[in-house]
Amino acid sequence: MSETHELPERESMEFDVVIVGGGPSGLSAAIRLKQINPELSVVILEKGGEVGAHILSGAVVDPIGVDKLLPGWREEEGHPFKTPVTADHFLVLGPAGSVRLPNFAMPPLMNNHGNFIVSLGNVCRWLGTKAEELGVEIYPGFAGSEVLYDDSGAVIGVATGDMGIEKDGSHGPAYTRGMALLGKYTLIAEGARGSLAKELISKFKLDEGKEPAKFGIGLKELWQIDPAKHKLGLVQHSFGWPLDLKTGGGSFLYHLEDNTVAVGFVMHLNYKNPYLSPFEEFQRFKTHPAIRATFEGGKRLGYGARAITEGGWQSVPKLSFPGGVLIGCSAGFVNVPRIKGSHNAMLSGMLAAEHAAEALAAGRANDELITYENAWRTSEIGKDLKRVRNVKPMWSKLGTIGGVMLGGLDMWLNTIFGGWSPFGTWKHGKSDAAALEPAAKHKPIAYPKPDGVLTFDRLSSVFLSNTNHEENEPVHLIVKDPALQKSSEHDIYAGPSTRYCPAGVYEWVEESSGPKFVINAQNCVHCKTCDIKDPNQNINWIPPQGGEGPVYTNM
Repeated sequence: MSETHELPERESMEFDVVIVGGGPSGLSAAIRLKQINPELSVVILEKGGEVGAHILSGAVVDPIGVDKLLPGWREEEGHPFKTPVTADHFLVLGPAGSVRLPNFAMPPLMNNHGNFIVSLGNVCRWLGTKAEELGVEIYPGFAGSEVLYDDSGAVIGVATGDMGIEKDGSHGPAYTRGMALLGKYTLIAEGARGSLAKELISKFKLDEGKEPAKFGIGLKELWQIDPAKHKLGLVQHSFGWPLDLKTGGGSFLYHLEDNTVAVGFVMHLNYKNPYLSPFEEFQRFKTHPAIRATFEGGKRLGYGARAITEGGWQSVPKLSFPGGVLIGCSAGFVNVPRIKGSHNAMLSGMLAAEHAAEALAAGRANDELITYENAWRTSEIGKDLKRVRNVKPMWSKLGTIGGVMLGGLDMWLNTIFGGWSPFGTWKHGKSDAAALEPAAKHKPIAYPKPDGVLTFDRLSSVFLSNTNHEENEPVHLIVKDPALQKSSEHDIYAGPSTRYCPAGVYEWVEESSGPKFVINAQNCVHCKTCDIKDPNQNINWIPPQGGEGPVYTNM
């Protein structure tokens, strides 16, 4: 039984702007605010133990964002943009072979010339130092766990989570009440499927009249390979095998400095078959004849996974609400065919900062920054997303071959005609959770056992992510209705949580009384896939106690 306590009053701190999330959008917003007015007080809450610890991305970065934020960065020493793209390859994979698509056939926006292969975590660490030099306060290890409102319902800041709570809900000897960070404006920069963003979208009906939010799961490994096989600056994307032609997804393979290669797999989360495992498909992908030779004789250094926003133009919710705005991947600014979002994240952070600074200069506070909402579609962000708005729904509705071909044509037409296409704007339709079909419609998939050399199991992979959660803390993955989990997720859908989770968090364990749903929360890499893909939306991801989760290095 949990004890009841009268909670002590929260201590509070006041700022001009509170930013939740130390990723590209949050850091860019903070830097831009201080560039405009050095006197502004700005704080960033970052749930990772350090800036960059929870950042996971491919990543090939379009430098448009950093060029605008820090124009002189190329002349500086120590910046993380060390590897310009030198070659661009696009492959279609079959079960035994591959075909390289000619570069001239690709729409111009797919060209990676002028872009950089980076560790986005290291980019954020670098931006964090820039922000601190300008006087931004950064609090790593503290997640924004609660939105704070005034009597009129406007957002006035956020609270960090209480610390030292035991697994049974009681207050342990190290219990401390969370802190209230109050701001005249609050910028939500949590990344894809953030818990506070989800609350705000629901409370203020920000998704009313929009297409459903869409997501993918991105899985990534970092390898050190044989120097003879390393091709500095090579960017390679592929689609096709091991996925069937009705399931959306693709891969990336990027050659960075120090004979390292980032390899990853992105699977659209609107897949139908509950027996599919994105993690296992990723492991299978590496065995393809066109891929495996790169890694033979190499060593795996890192692993991670993260949900990616894929709804784009049609799914971006209203971004402003009384007292704050959504920015970056909380807003859904990923360009799906380019597999790029950090440039738009940075641009959105800057755009929000400019509108917030203007409001503060006018003496305003805690009202709605509607000018930011009105500005984004005509900005570089809107122009980037509008041209690719049909790629994801075309792929989903027409399958890989028809969808990729028609999507490519649509991108060409949008490029030529400045955002216009005879195809108009296609709708996404169902949410990713609703796309899952009952197990009776599908057959189980027999995935090969890992060899421990090229392919691996989930637990050894999670070990490489440096993930840690205290065992004696409350589980941060909340099952709203345990009976529904058994009657539907298990009985109808054959327990897809055991497969869609890339970290082995969920198990159905057979006991004498029947199957029991076991949550190994300590394995969680904070990808948010369960919050997105559970067919009944019965799992709610909330932040664990501060600083926990993965600690990604060079990812």
